[in-house]
Amino acid sequence: MSIVAGAAALAAILAGGCFALIWKLLAATTVQGVDPDWLRNYSVSSYRPMERLLDERDVAFLQSHPGYEANMEKKLRADRRRVFRMYLRNLGRDFNRLHHALRLLALHSPQDNPELAKTLIRQKFVFFAGYLAARVKLELYAAGIGSVDVRGLVSTLDTMHTELHGLLSTPMAPAAAS
Repeated sequence: MSIVAGAAALAAILAGGCFALIWKLLAATTVQGVDPDWLRNYSVSSYRPMERLLDERDVAFLQSHPGYEANMEKKLRADRRRVFRMYLRNLGRDFNRLHHALRLLALHSPQDNPELAKTLIRQKFVFFAGYLAARVKLELYAAGIGSVDVRGLVSTLDTMHTELHGLLSTPMAPAAAS
């Protein structure tokens, strides 16, 4: 097999893997609608623990105590990654709920708002890219490489939640009579 054919085969396998991962991530975060009770009680603060869940200071604290064994660290890290994945999955679902609610508001608004439409498209792309990066970084973290920073994703959710509440509290002008 030539080097070019091998590289092409590897690229095809990687592209297929990326497509499968993207498909899995999109399927895991779909929403059917937005429950008004959920929206009323939603708080982005529920994701603040994510920002410190993979903090190395906890591992250092564990290592500093008598009775420490390496398998304890391994279990702690695995448990924290599992919880982090659950948070990340919920973060994606909540983003999609907020995004869906904003799209519905834009769709049913009596006034055309192309700027909101552009912002929603941009937010979806930026969030999804950050979400995918966080998933990849989590796998690298499992291999002992780097860390995962989700502050940007949480901030995006906070911004969307604020925008949504702003739009909901603004009275909509009645449609012009023909």
